[in-house]
Amino acid sequence: MPEIVTYIEAIRRGLARAMDDDPRVFLIGEDICTYGGAFKLTQGFRERFGEQRVVDTPIAETGIVGAAVGAAMSGQRPVVEIQFIDFISCAFNQLTNFAATSRYRWNAGVPMVVRGPTGGGVHAGPFHSQNVESFFLNTPGLKMVVPSTPTDAYRMILGAIEDPDPVLYFEQKALYRTLKEELDETVSPLAPGVAKIRREGSDLSIITYGAIVHKVLAAAKQLDDLGVDVEVLDLRSLAPLDREAILETARKTGKILVVHEDNLTGGAGGEIAAQIGEHAFEWLDGPVRRLAALDTPIPYAGDLEDATLPSVEKIVSAAESLSQY
Repeated sequence: MPEIVTYIEAIRRGLARAMDDDPRVFLIGEDICTYGGAFKLTQGFRERFGEQRVVDTPIAETGIVGAAVGAAMSGQRPVVEIQFIDFISCAFNQLTNFAATSRYRWNAGVPMVVRGPTGGGVHAGPFHSQNVESFFLNTPGLKMVVPSTPTDAYRMILGAIEDPDPVLYFEQKALYRTLKEELDETVSPLAPGVAKIRREGSDLSIITYGAIVHKVLAAAKQLDDLGVDVEVLDLRSLAPLDREAILETARKTGKILVVHEDNLTGGAGGEIAAQIGEHAFEWLDGPVRRLAALDTPIPYAGDLEDATLPSVEKIVSAAESLSQY
Protein backbone atom coordinates (compact mmCIF):
# COMPACT_ATOMS: atom_id res chain seq x y z
CA MET A 1 0.00 0.00 0.00
CA PRO A 2 1.24 3.54 -0.76
CA GLU A 3 2.58 5.34 2.30
CA ILE A 4 3.23 9.02 2.99
CA VAL A 5 6.99 9.54 3.23
CA THR A 6 9.45 12.40 3.36
CA TYR A 7 11.84 13.28 0.55
CA ILE A 8 14.78 11.79 2.47
CA GLU A 9 12.88 8.60 3.28
CA ALA A 10 12.02 8.19 -0.40
CA ILE A 11 15.73 8.25 -1.26
CA ARG A 12 16.42 5.71 1.51
CA ARG A 13 13.80 3.38 0.16
CA GLY A 14 15.06 3.75 -3.38
CA LEU A 15 18.59 2.86 -2.31
CA ALA A 16 17.34 -0.12 -0.32
CA ARG A 17 15.26 -1.39 -3.25
CA ALA A 18 18.23 -1.11 -5.60
CA MET A 19 20.45 -2.99 -3.14
CA ASP A 20 17.83 -5.70 -2.66
CA ASP A 21 17.40 -6.10 -6.42
CA ASP A 22 21.05 -6.01 -7.49
CA PRO A 23 23.94 -7.44 -5.43
CA ARG A 24 26.39 -5.32 -7.44
CA VAL A 25 25.08 -2.13 -5.82
CA PHE A 26 27.07 -0.90 -2.83
CA LEU A 27 27.37 2.37 -0.90
CA ILE A 28 30.60 4.19 -0.13
CA GLY A 29 31.24 7.45 1.67
CA GLU A 30 32.17 9.28 4.85
CA ASP A 31 30.40 8.29 8.09
CA ILE A 32 27.68 6.34 6.26
CA CYS A 33 27.94 3.24 8.47
CA THR A 34 27.67 3.53 12.26
CA TYR A 35 26.79 7.21 12.12
CA GLY A 36 24.35 6.75 9.24
CA GLY A 37 25.53 9.73 7.21
CA ALA A 38 25.44 13.43 8.04
CA PHE A 39 21.66 13.47 7.58
CA LYS A 40 21.07 9.87 8.79
CA LEU A 41 20.00 8.81 5.32
CA THR A 42 21.93 5.51 5.47
CA GLN A 43 21.19 4.72 9.10
CA GLY A 44 20.73 0.98 9.52
CA PHE A 45 22.06 0.08 6.08
CA ARG A 46 25.23 -1.60 7.33
CA GLU A 47 23.24 -3.84 9.67
CA ARG A 48 20.90 -4.75 6.82
CA PHE A 49 23.37 -5.19 3.95
CA GLY A 50 26.71 -5.87 5.63
CA GLU A 51 30.11 -4.20 5.75
CA GLN A 52 31.07 -5.29 2.23
CA ARG A 53 28.20 -3.26 0.74
CA VAL A 54 28.17 -0.22 3.04
CA VAL A 55 31.70 1.10 3.19
CA ASP A 56 32.95 3.88 5.46
CA THR A 57 35.87 5.94 4.16
CA PRO A 58 38.33 8.57 5.32
CA ILE A 59 37.61 12.20 4.50
CA ALA A 60 39.07 11.97 1.01
CA GLU A 61 36.63 12.70 -1.80
CA THR A 62 39.26 12.13 -4.50
CA GLY A 63 39.96 8.65 -3.13
CA ILE A 64 36.27 7.82 -2.62
CA VAL A 65 35.26 8.74 -6.16
CA GLY A 66 38.42 7.19 -7.60
CA ALA A 67 37.66 3.90 -5.86
CA ALA A 68 34.11 4.04 -7.17
CA VAL A 69 35.32 4.62 -10.75
CA GLY A 70 37.51 1.53 -10.48
CA ALA A 71 34.71 -0.54 -8.96
CA ALA A 72 32.29 0.53 -11.70
CA MET A 73 34.81 -0.39 -14.40
CA SER A 74 35.14 -3.78 -12.72
CA GLY A 75 31.43 -4.54 -12.97
CA GLN A 76 30.05 -3.15 -9.70
CA ARG A 77 27.41 -0.43 -9.22
CA PRO A 78 28.82 1.98 -6.62
CA VAL A 79 26.75 4.76 -5.08
CA VAL A 80 28.99 7.45 -3.60
CA GLU A 81 27.76 9.78 -0.88
CA ILE A 82 29.40 13.19 -0.79
CA GLN A 83 28.62 14.44 2.70
CA PHE A 84 27.80 17.93 1.39
CA ILE A 85 27.84 18.35 -2.36
CA ASP A 86 30.13 21.38 -1.97
CA PHE A 87 33.03 18.97 -1.43
CA ILE A 88 32.58 17.31 -4.81
CA SER A 89 35.13 19.80 -6.15
CA CYS A 90 37.85 17.68 -4.47
CA ALA A 91 36.89 14.85 -6.84
CA PHE A 92 36.54 17.01 -9.94
CA ASN A 93 39.41 15.39 -11.79
CA GLN A 94 38.15 11.86 -11.16
CA LEU A 95 34.70 12.79 -12.45
CA THR A 96 35.56 14.94 -15.44
CA ASN A 97 38.74 13.29 -16.72
CA PHE A 98 38.05 9.64 -15.90
CA ALA A 99 34.38 8.79 -15.30
CA ALA A 100 32.96 11.18 -17.89
CA THR A 101 35.41 10.36 -20.70
CA SER A 102 35.71 6.59 -20.34
CA ARG A 103 32.97 5.64 -22.78
CA TYR A 104 34.30 8.01 -25.43
CA ARG A 105 37.92 6.93 -24.98
CA TRP A 106 37.47 3.17 -25.09
CA ASN A 107 33.72 2.42 -25.00
CA ALA A 108 33.76 1.41 -21.34
CA GLY A 109 30.80 2.64 -19.32
CA VAL A 110 31.24 3.78 -15.73
CA PRO A 111 27.89 2.90 -14.09
CA MET A 112 28.18 4.84 -10.85
CA VAL A 113 26.13 7.40 -8.95
CA VAL A 114 27.50 10.31 -6.95
CA ARG A 115 24.81 11.67 -4.66
CA GLY A 116 24.77 14.36 -2.00
CA PRO A 117 22.83 17.20 -0.36
CA THR A 118 22.83 20.45 -2.28
CA GLY A 119 21.46 23.96 -2.04
CA GLY A 120 20.56 26.55 0.55
CA GLY A 121 17.53 27.30 2.65
CA VAL A 122 18.89 25.78 5.87
CA HIS A 123 21.26 28.60 6.92
CA ALA A 124 24.37 26.44 6.58
CA GLY A 125 26.68 29.08 5.15
CA PRO A 126 28.96 29.24 2.11
CA PHE A 127 30.68 25.83 2.43
CA HIS A 128 27.53 23.75 2.94
CA SER A 129 24.98 25.49 0.72
CA GLN A 130 26.38 25.56 -2.80
CA ASN A 131 24.64 24.50 -5.97
CA VAL A 132 27.38 22.91 -8.07
CA GLU A 133 25.53 21.79 -11.18
CA SER A 134 27.12 24.48 -13.34
CA PHE A 135 30.56 23.03 -12.51
CA PHE A 136 29.65 20.03 -14.67
CA LEU A 137 27.32 21.38 -17.36
CA ASN A 138 30.24 21.64 -19.76
CA THR A 139 31.37 18.04 -19.21
CA PRO A 140 30.13 15.59 -21.87
CA GLY A 141 29.58 12.12 -20.45
CA LEU A 142 28.17 13.13 -17.06
CA LYS A 143 24.44 13.00 -16.41
CA MET A 144 22.80 15.17 -13.73
CA VAL A 145 19.42 14.89 -12.05
CA VAL A 146 17.71 17.05 -9.41
CA PRO A 147 14.47 15.52 -8.10
CA SER A 148 11.94 17.89 -6.56
CA THR A 149 9.42 15.45 -5.02
CA PRO A 150 9.63 12.26 -2.95
CA THR A 151 8.25 10.15 -5.80
CA ASP A 152 10.78 11.56 -8.25
CA ALA A 153 13.57 11.15 -5.69
CA TYR A 154 12.65 7.47 -5.38
CA ARG A 155 12.26 6.80 -9.11
CA MET A 156 15.32 8.81 -10.11
CA ILE A 157 17.75 7.16 -7.69
CA LEU A 158 16.64 3.84 -9.16
CA GLY A 159 17.07 5.19 -12.68
CA ALA A 160 20.48 6.65 -11.86
CA ILE A 161 21.74 3.35 -10.44
CA GLU A 162 20.52 1.46 -13.50
CA ASP A 163 22.14 3.92 -15.91
CA PRO A 164 25.21 2.62 -17.78
CA ASP A 165 27.04 5.93 -17.35
CA PRO A 166 27.99 8.17 -14.38
CA VAL A 167 25.13 10.14 -12.86
CA LEU A 168 25.34 13.05 -10.41
CA TYR A 169 22.26 12.88 -8.20
CA PHE A 170 21.63 16.15 -6.38
CA GLU A 171 19.42 16.03 -3.27
CA GLN A 172 17.78 19.24 -2.07
CA LYS A 173 18.52 19.17 1.64
CA ALA A 174 15.96 21.92 2.28
CA LEU A 175 13.34 19.34 1.24
CA TYR A 176 14.73 16.38 3.21
CA ARG A 177 12.23 16.44 6.06
CA THR A 178 9.92 19.28 5.06
CA LEU A 179 8.32 17.70 1.99
CA LYS A 180 6.02 14.67 2.20
CA GLU A 181 4.12 12.73 -0.42
CA GLU A 182 2.37 9.41 -0.89
CA LEU A 183 4.86 6.97 -2.39
CA ASP A 184 3.99 3.89 -4.41
CA GLU A 185 7.12 1.74 -4.18
CA THR A 186 6.08 -0.35 -7.17
CA VAL A 187 6.63 2.53 -9.61
CA SER A 188 9.24 2.11 -12.31
CA PRO A 189 12.69 3.78 -12.33
CA LEU A 190 13.00 7.11 -14.13
CA ALA A 191 16.00 7.62 -16.40
CA PRO A 192 17.69 11.04 -16.74
CA GLY A 193 16.43 13.39 -19.43
CA VAL A 194 12.67 13.60 -18.85
CA ALA A 195 11.05 16.86 -17.71
CA LYS A 196 7.53 17.17 -16.27
CA ILE A 197 4.81 19.81 -16.45
CA ARG A 198 3.86 20.52 -12.85
CA ARG A 199 1.17 23.04 -13.74
CA GLU A 200 -0.61 23.76 -17.01
CA GLY A 201 -0.89 27.40 -18.09
CA SER A 202 -1.32 29.60 -21.13
CA ASP A 203 0.11 33.08 -20.48
CA LEU A 204 3.69 32.44 -19.39
CA SER A 205 6.01 29.52 -18.68
CA ILE A 206 8.38 29.22 -15.73
CA ILE A 207 11.12 26.64 -16.20
CA THR A 208 12.84 25.47 -13.03
CA TYR A 209 14.12 22.49 -11.06
CA GLY A 210 14.85 21.26 -7.54
CA ALA A 211 13.56 22.96 -4.41
CA ILE A 212 12.69 26.09 -6.36
CA VAL A 213 9.85 24.16 -8.05
CA HIS A 214 7.79 24.57 -4.89
CA LYS A 215 8.45 28.31 -4.66
CA VAL A 216 7.44 28.62 -8.30
CA LEU A 217 4.21 26.71 -7.73
CA ALA A 218 3.40 28.98 -4.77
CA ALA A 219 4.14 32.02 -6.93
CA ALA A 220 1.91 30.65 -9.70
CA LYS A 221 -1.05 30.62 -7.30
CA GLN A 222 -0.45 34.27 -6.46
CA LEU A 223 -0.09 35.14 -10.12
CA ASP A 224 -3.50 33.59 -10.76
CA ASP A 225 -4.98 36.36 -8.61
CA LEU A 226 -3.17 38.87 -10.83
CA GLY A 227 -4.71 37.37 -13.96
CA VAL A 228 -1.55 35.57 -15.14
CA ASP A 229 -1.98 31.88 -16.00
CA VAL A 230 1.42 30.25 -15.44
CA GLU A 231 2.72 26.96 -16.77
CA VAL A 232 5.45 25.33 -14.65
CA LEU A 233 8.01 22.98 -16.19
CA ASP A 234 10.15 20.96 -13.77
CA LEU A 235 13.31 19.97 -15.67
CA ARG A 236 14.21 17.17 -13.21
CA SER A 237 17.31 16.50 -15.35
CA LEU A 238 20.01 18.99 -16.34
CA ALA A 239 22.12 16.61 -18.40
CA PRO A 240 20.63 15.59 -20.66
CA LEU A 241 18.10 18.42 -20.89
CA ASP A 242 14.64 17.57 -22.17
CA ARG A 243 14.95 20.04 -25.01
CA GLU A 244 11.63 19.08 -26.60
CA ALA A 245 9.73 19.82 -23.39
CA ILE A 246 11.50 23.18 -23.08
CA LEU A 247 10.71 24.18 -26.64
CA GLU A 248 7.14 22.92 -26.40
CA THR A 249 6.28 25.11 -23.42
CA ALA A 250 8.08 28.09 -25.03
CA ARG A 251 6.01 27.70 -28.21
CA LYS A 252 2.84 27.28 -26.18
CA THR A 253 3.00 30.44 -24.07
CA GLY A 254 5.53 32.66 -25.88
CA LYS A 255 6.98 34.03 -22.64
CA ILE A 256 9.62 32.26 -20.56
CA LEU A 257 11.07 32.89 -17.12
CA VAL A 258 13.87 30.54 -16.01
CA VAL A 259 14.36 30.30 -12.25
CA HIS A 260 17.09 28.41 -10.41
CA GLU A 261 18.90 28.52 -7.07
CA ASP A 262 22.39 28.39 -8.59
CA ASN A 263 24.19 31.67 -9.31
CA LEU A 264 22.94 33.63 -12.29
CA THR A 265 26.24 33.89 -14.18
CA GLY A 266 27.10 30.62 -15.90
CA GLY A 267 24.03 28.87 -14.54
CA ALA A 268 21.80 26.40 -16.39
CA GLY A 269 19.37 29.22 -17.19
CA GLY A 270 21.78 30.67 -19.74
CA GLU A 271 21.85 27.44 -21.76
CA ILE A 272 18.07 27.10 -21.58
CA ALA A 273 17.61 30.68 -22.77
CA ALA A 274 20.03 30.05 -25.64
CA GLN A 275 18.18 26.91 -26.72
CA ILE A 276 14.87 28.77 -26.76
CA GLY A 277 16.36 31.78 -28.56
CA GLU A 278 17.86 29.54 -31.22
CA HIS A 279 15.00 27.12 -31.78
CA ALA A 280 11.77 28.88 -30.71
CA PHE A 281 12.47 32.56 -31.36
CA GLU A 282 9.56 33.06 -33.77
CA TRP A 283 7.08 31.95 -31.09
CA LEU A 284 8.33 34.38 -28.45
CA ASP A 285 6.37 37.45 -27.35
CA GLY A 286 9.07 38.75 -25.05
CA PRO A 287 12.68 38.18 -24.01
CA VAL A 288 13.62 35.01 -22.14
CA ARG A 289 14.31 36.20 -18.61
CA ARG A 290 16.25 34.62 -15.77
CA LEU A 291 15.94 34.78 -12.00
CA ALA A 292 18.63 33.15 -9.88
CA ALA A 293 20.79 33.56 -6.82
CA LEU A 294 23.09 36.52 -6.55
CA ASP A 295 26.66 35.95 -7.74
CA THR A 296 27.97 35.66 -4.21
CA PRO A 297 28.65 32.91 -1.68
CA ILE A 298 25.62 31.98 0.42
CA PRO A 299 25.70 33.91 3.73
CA TYR A 300 25.22 32.26 7.13
CA ALA A 301 22.75 34.83 8.43
CA GLY A 302 19.19 33.81 7.67
CA ASP A 303 17.96 37.19 6.46
CA LEU A 304 20.99 37.58 4.18
CA GLU A 305 20.57 34.06 2.78
CA ASP A 306 16.92 34.77 2.06
CA ALA A 307 17.91 37.97 0.27
CA THR A 308 20.47 36.10 -1.84
CA LEU A 309 18.21 33.29 -3.11
CA PRO A 310 15.09 33.46 -5.29
CA SER A 311 11.93 33.89 -3.25
CA VAL A 312 8.23 33.59 -4.00
CA GLU A 313 7.99 37.37 -3.97
CA LYS A 314 10.85 37.77 -6.45
CA ILE A 315 9.33 35.14 -8.73
CA VAL A 316 5.93 36.83 -8.68
CA SER A 317 7.51 40.21 -9.45
CA ALA A 318 9.64 38.89 -12.32
CA ALA A 319 6.78 36.91 -13.85
CA GLU A 320 4.30 39.78 -13.58
CA SER A 321 6.78 42.13 -15.25
CA LEU A 322 7.36 39.67 -18.09
CA SER A 323 3.64 39.08 -18.54
CA GLN A 324 3.19 42.80 -19.22
CA TYR A 325 5.93 42.96 -21.85
